[in-house]
Amino acid sequence: MEADRTPHGSNEPPPHSHSATCVNCGGATSYPPPPSWSETSPPPVYRPIRAPAINLPPNHNVQQTIIMTPVPQAEKVPVVSPTYHFQTPTKIIHSDDDIRRFRDSATSKNYLGFVVSLSESIRGHKLSDPCHMSPVTTSVVNILQTLTQFVEEIPPFPQSARYGNLAYRDWHGRMTENADSFMLQFLPPDLNSATVELTPYFTDSFGNLSRIDYGTGHETNFAAWLYCLARLGIINEEDYQAVVSRVFVKYLELMRKLQLVYSLEPAGSHGVWGLDDYHFLPFIFGASQLIDHKYMKPKSIHNEDILENFAKEYMYLQCIAFVKKVKKGLFAEHSPMLDDISGVPNWKKVNSGLLKMYKVEVMEKVPIMQHFLFGSLINWE
Repeated sequence: MEADRTPHGSNEPPPHSHSATCVNCGGATSYPPPPSWSETSPPPVYRPIRAPAINLPPNHNVQQTIIMTPVPQAEKVPVVSPTYHFQTPTKIIHSDDDIRRFRDSATSKNYLGFVVSLSESIRGHKLSDPCHMSPVTTSVVNILQTLTQFVEEIPPFPQSARYGNLAYRDWHGRMTENADSFMLQFLPPDLNSATVELTPYFTDSFGNLSRIDYGTGHETNFAAWLYCLARLGIINEEDYQAVVSRVFVKYLELMRKLQLVYSLEPAGSHGVWGLDDYHFLPFIFGASQLIDHKYMKPKSIHNEDILENFAKEYMYLQCIAFVKKVKKGLFAEHSPMLDDISGVPNWKKVNSGLLKMYKVEVMEKVPIMQHFLFGSLINWE
């Protein structure tokens, strides 16, 4: 899962181009010069990517911003009144000024407070622990299972391109066609009109139809969709543990299947300097699960026996195991940030650090949040 391809029209060499003496390779080695592509003729089997990977070490200013950011706190979600007027949500963020306005808004703080509440609900719990399952959470799990079944029914096309199997568009089309009826499966009759607002968040949670990619912006739309359900009062705090351990786990299972079957491209990947090519929230929730665990520490991710035996019960370990499965080579080289995090002394610090990082690196980044939707449930202030 490399992410350091050169965009079309660029004559820049790759990040590590070998010369006659290759210091990084430990000796004098001769290599032929890389082929050059003309302005009018892209490389064979070339598909443009959404944005060039930012394959650079983390910016010191960004690190300082994360360090100085207060740890986000849990907030109670305000439930809307029964006489609510719903509206089709739209994209509003286009600039750093928009980001600053959103960052300082009550809407942003409350959404992030919801994410913290979800994180706290799973603290100290295994995924298999008993939890309250309401008819709504049961219905949502069934919907995600139906979407997983769609993958079985829509096999990938045989094609040589590394990323972006076109059969994904058929899957996405079927998901979109059924989205309204999915919402009506769990909405009470007096809230049926909420589909106009809920469906766009839902359909934008599983990747992009034209780019055939997926990233933390889509994942954030799924969390925003769950937040909207909380705003409507059809899920509440007693549901939160199930929302993480049943709903979000099923969503994660579906997304990994989509990534592998249809070769979804990482949306706006930071190359090796990102936390993960596709996800962020399961690391937050997974770190919370492990807070105060008697035996497992952040460094335990390097123990293959622990990963093999406990990945099914702990989301963070599951994420690490998946990264090791799909990426080749040394873990410290392909995932240096996750490797660095393993040196943090305890899971509480990991969890709070990841929450701060999510705020700065996801919710305050224009390339990600330009796709975020605002309506009446998540309003622009």
